[in-house]
Amino acid sequence: MAVQHSLELANDSCDDDGRQIRTGTLWTCIAHIITAVIGSGVLSLAWSTAQLGWIAGPVSLLCFAIVTYVSSFLLSDCYRSPHPVTGARNYTYMDAVGVNLGRKQTWVCGLLQYLSMYGTGVAYVITTSVSMRAIQEANCYHKKGHKALCAYGDTSYMLLFGAIQVVCSQIPDFHNMEWLSILAAVMSFSYSSIGLSLGLAKVIGDGRIKGSIGGIPTATTAKKVWKVSQALGDIAFAYPYSLILLEIQDTLKSPPSENQTMKKASRAAIFITTFFYLCCGCFGYAAFGNLTPGNLLSGFGFYEPYWLIDFANVCIVLHLVGGYQIYSQPVFAFFERWSAEKFPSNGFVKTFYTIKLPMLPAFRMNLFRLCFRTAYVASTTGVAMVFPYFNQVLGVLGALNFWPLAIYFPVEMYFVQMKIGAWTRKWIVLQSFSIVCLLVTMVALVGSVEGLISAKLS
Repeated sequence: MAVQHSLELANDSCDDDGRQIRTGTLWTCIAHIITAVIGSGVLSLAWSTAQLGWIAGPVSLLCFAIVTYVSSFLLSDCYRSPHPVTGARNYTYMDAVGVNLGRKQTWVCGLLQYLSMYGTGVAYVITTSVSMRAIQEANCYHKKGHKALCAYGDTSYMLLFGAIQVVCSQIPDFHNMEWLSILAAVMSFSYSSIGLSLGLAKVIGDGRIKGSIGGIPTATTAKKVWKVSQALGDIAFAYPYSLILLEIQDTLKSPPSENQTMKKASRAAIFITTFFYLCCGCFGYAAFGNLTPGNLLSGFGFYEPYWLIDFANVCIVLHLVGGYQIYSQPVFAFFERWSAEKFPSNGFVKTFYTIKLPMLPAFRMNLFRLCFRTAYVASTTGVAMVFPYFNQVLGVLGALNFWPLAIYFPVEMYFVQMKIGAWTRKWIVLQSFSIVCLLVTMVALVGSVEGLISAKLS
């Protein structure tokens, strides 16, 4: 009886695949998605709208929202294979690609996915330092006047954020991050609401809507093309979360089936983020017109009330603490799992030590995890210090990962999963969708790389 009871307890604490039981719900899933999506990208959308103009700007935001939803719909059915409800679980994006598309494409996917996650970590270090510096500058402008020379460096803030992430990176895995994602989601709502409210207030105060159909004019047609391309890259960075979608889906409990919950969460989260994106982009452009800053809350289009600007930037910092972990935890999990399989008897890799600090719960520490995660955080911080260019970095990252990770792999896996034959109606529609997105990605990538090179040389 005792043995039977212990077996029942073990079964109750394990899921159908023998892993720790999943407890994620629709609401925690939405929180994870919002934490991943509403990040540093939202702050550049007013600038992107200003480059594209009053017609192309909002239309582009809506088109990317639709593309993101289609991508998430296709990818959520790939969590289990071969059947989307009863098949074996694919714990990561790479697992799904390996099962459906083979080993070679898995390597390509892994390279792009983890490069994108690493790059997002770099972007979050840059954004956080910009927001922390903006707090100091806002206080300076309030005391000395708006024309005062209030210039501060980024390096110390990047190092401080890196130190915080060294500590946060010791969170074991995605399943232990629900509280941090919920906090980050609340912060993202807060600063997005402040940004759109300040933009709306300025439009009402000025009594007119600034901007034009063609967007910000430039000296030459070539320069306008580069700016439009970079704006598309910034929007592409702001939306997709496909590279961590399956990792989020792996936290969900069932029933109902994981793909049903994921589709509902994606629909809700994308609707919410699109509303905020349109408001931030459009109200920001309407408020500043041709003088729209690259970063809505730290570019100092707004100076007062300075305390509200400070609060918004604090919210950004707190959100990006969680956002950095959302994109870093899958990298940690992959490398640590690979190392454990490669060195199964290595004590440095496998041994855990229990540490008990006063007034805190016991904590299990692994020296390999400590060293690897600390080195990872240090490297993202170092790269951010070399390339501290907010809009240009976002554009390059968005263009690099948009088509392959958000479009190509989900479409190809969906063909295999649902056994869709070549030249059928659904095949033609999805392939056309993929080709159009590829062309947009190529345009965005060229313009964003040009912008990054120009910023580095200037």
